[in-house]
Amino acid sequence: MDKKIIFSGIQPSGDLTLGNYIGAIKNWVKLQEEYNCYYCVVDLHAITVRQNPTDLRKRTLDVLALYLACGIDPEKNVLFIQSHVPAHSELAWLLNCNIYMGELSRMTQFKDKSSRQGESINVGLFAYPSLMAADILLYQTDLVPVGDDQKQHLELSRDVAQRFNHAYSDTFVVPEPYISKEGARIMGLQDPSAKMSKSGENANDYILLLDDLKMVEKKIKRSVTDSLGIIAYNNEQLGIKNLLNIYKELSGKDIETIVAEYEGKGYGIFKSDLADLVVSTLKPLQEEFNRIRKDKAYLESIYIKGAEMAERQAQRTLRKVKKKIGFIPR
Repeated sequence: MDKKIIFSGIQPSGDLTLGNYIGAIKNWVKLQEEYNCYYCVVDLHAITVRQNPTDLRKRTLDVLALYLACGIDPEKNVLFIQSHVPAHSELAWLLNCNIYMGELSRMTQFKDKSSRQGESINVGLFAYPSLMAADILLYQTDLVPVGDDQKQHLELSRDVAQRFNHAYSDTFVVPEPYISKEGARIMGLQDPSAKMSKSGENANDYILLLDDLKMVEKKIKRSVTDSLGIIAYNNEQLGIKNLLNIYKELSGKDIETIVAEYEGKGYGIFKSDLADLVVSTLKPLQEEFNRIRKDKAYLESIYIKGAEMAERQAQRTLRKVKKKIGFIPR
């Protein structure tokens, strides 16, 4: 009970990439030994963009099965689907009444996405940082694993928690960012200046966890490097730097050791060895995913149990919030 609480989640809005695995899920597996972890499939966030209902249902279960296949233990963590816990939506509204329009309009992701959508911007896209704050604050979260693209949203969660606590007395734990010492940010294979993304238009730019393994080899061998032909780790050789980060994360070796091993060897040999390493990582993961994904009863038991556990904690927080605001209990 004295363990700190961690909350994190991934949207089922597309297939998960090797970047998701290295940057997030692989580290979550380690965190489960030290923290009380709530790991969520954030399907409510996914619908800020119109989704095909059949695809959304499939991807939601795919993400849950991938969590399990990657080693996240349902006996050590609370695994659940966000929409199965209505308190997320309810608290988001209550927080909306304590968050300012200016704060939401300054969100970088909103500005980026809304600039591409013209006037067809739904309210959910504008207000989804409020839902993200609700996700975090519902569980009295101490620590939130964040990348650079989510720091602004966590800061909003901290601000609204402090604002509510000041107005109504201590109610929420003010969350802190969890900055992992491990887990490099994985960039695109064709554009190593940008993060590997499942929404990328060039399929050779990313590796999906469920990609055909022959295709994985081809993508690595086609990855952008440079004309120097030297295995080195620096910001002038972004392509090879990114491939070295992938090698490091999957092999457990440090960068200096890897660079020394490939001194005097060409990119072709390095890429071939890296392809073998990635395939040997993904093959058992895919086999376990396929086994779990076929067992509908098992998956259902996981998300039902997870929702029940999450709901208990969420309702404790929500009851406290409603009482502080002045609502009459039912």
